[in-house]
Amino acid sequence: MWGIIVALISGALMSVQGVFNTEVTKQSSLWVSTGWVQFSALLVCVAAWFFTGRDSVGVLWQVDNKYTLLGGVIGAFITVTVIQSMSLLGPAKAAMLIVISQLAVAYVIELFGLFGVEKAAFEWRKVMGMLIAILGIVIFKWQK
Repeated sequence: MWGIIVALISGALMSVQGVFNTEVTKQSSLWVSTGWVQFSALLVCVAAWFFTGRDSVGVLWQVDNKYTLLGGVIGAFITVTVIQSMSLLGPAKAAMLIVISQLAVAYVIELFGLFGVEKAAFEWRKVMGMLIAILGIVIFKWQK
């Protein structure tokens, strides 16, 4: 149950963040806004690190698959693409498409066992669920 609550909070925060970032971008620029997002996130992480314990930062260099250290780089591009999609489509349409993309990519990662994730069996019901979600987007976007 806690996982569901945390996931719902994460989705809500992503939507609010996307709207905030889009507004900051309108008043500055895409890369200034994105830089601010990443810098302010760093400040929060450093503050949390001081208050919750000080594990060695050096352990990062001991991570087995070095490509997994690219999460921050990917995060910068996530910020940029969320800002652009919300600006072009509006928050609701952008969020729906973002979630569908996340579902599809996550399912492919599970199916093929990519990036060290345990391989999952193909299930038609999951494909049907994604197709229903895509149909929901079409209905949501449908205009007379």
